[in-house]
Amino acid sequence: MAVVKPFRGLRPPAGMASEIACLPYDVMNSEEAAVMAQGKEKSLLHITKSEIDLPEGTDVHSEEVYSKAVENFNEWQKRGWLVQDRESHYYIYAQTMKGRTQYGIVGAASVSDYLSGVIKKHELTRPDKEEDRMIHVRANNANIEPVFFAYPAVRELDKIVERIVKKVKPEYDFVAEDGIGHHFWVVWEAKTNASIEKIFSEKVPCMYVADGHHRTAAAALVGKEKREKNPAHKGDEEYNFFLAVHFPDNQLSIIDYNRVVKDLNGMTAGQFLARLNESFEIKEKGTKNFRPRKLHNFGMYLDGKWYSLTARKGTYDDADPIGVLDVTILTDKVLMPLLDILDLRRSKRIDFVGGIRGLGELKRRVDSGEMKVAFALYPVSMKQLITIADTGNIMPPKSTWFEPKLRSGLVIHKLD
Repeated sequence: MAVVKPFRGLRPPAGMASEIACLPYDVMNSEEAAVMAQGKEKSLLHITKSEIDLPEGTDVHSEEVYSKAVENFNEWQKRGWLVQDRESHYYIYAQTMKGRTQYGIVGAASVSDYLSGVIKKHELTRPDKEEDRMIHVRANNANIEPVFFAYPAVRELDKIVERIVKKVKPEYDFVAEDGIGHHFWVVWEAKTNASIEKIFSEKVPCMYVADGHHRTAAAALVGKEKREKNPAHKGDEEYNFFLAVHFPDNQLSIIDYNRVVKDLNGMTAGQFLARLNESFEIKEKGTKNFRPRKLHNFGMYLDGKWYSLTARKGTYDDADPIGVLDVTILTDKVLMPLLDILDLRRSKRIDFVGGIRGLGELKRRVDSGEMKVAFALYPVSMKQLITIADTGNIMPPKSTWFEPKLRSGLVIHKLD
């Protein structure tokens, strides 16, 4: 069963939350972060993307960047912009997007659960990205940003959350610049905190990493390091846990995660379409954006036109948790054999576009000449994600995009 503990959160005073909270470090580059933080001296981006406070062109993995993050983190606490709760609590974090709200429980997930497989992943991680976040966690001795977990919904937990949000005034309640609403409650009652912990330990068999695979791996590996370096290790130290927001699986939805490719691997558009016809039924759709409407149907934008591509029978295996995925079909039938993109995680000829940016972003990048062709995919379902994680399989890179993203800075977990 899953271990999820209450903890003494380090968080902003109520009036500062909207100024401090920011998007996760990995959804923007340094230039975008600098623009987002402009005129916002309290933004957590000064800690999570601290290169924005250093000379332009500074290597984001340099010692100066990590040192600046620590300096800013300490300064935020000294100024009272981040204050630690005196007691351990759970927290409720809700997000509202387009009229739909999802409610998560913020708690400290277990390093041991990650190492033993109780916390299940569905994507591979890159060692360089893991190491970057490990250094950040080590340097600050804290999990600055939360990870996003899903768990099999439990009615008892739903009822506790419902009662709290109806009866207790939220500590933070604001709408961010992107239109997403953020609502945050502290679970003040000791009895309620104890009930939440007990229900997790008795009725939640596992957790699924929804978003934040690199942060999860980094947090767990730093905890493991600290455990091995402490001869007096007991198992209840804070480094044995890391910051996560846990959402019931039936409240979550996954949106499309699309692909754009720089060239056609030496083929003309006509030659490429002819090769595609071997595996797909192709229908020209004109200039109006075409969004796939079902599994195994794809949208493609090429030379100013949209096409519908429907995978022919025999090109996929609906009985295989990986073979059924549209990202697998596109990789196995197009990206690898036709476009010679053999390593999706490292190739410089392909890029990935979250569905939140819309199909217009795919069209824009092709029309600009930056890319040659774009592919719009039908979203992976939560059921598919869970099946893959439960069977120990791994999805192809960049298969899932969860929205809305968790805001960083509403609460931080210190490791001491």
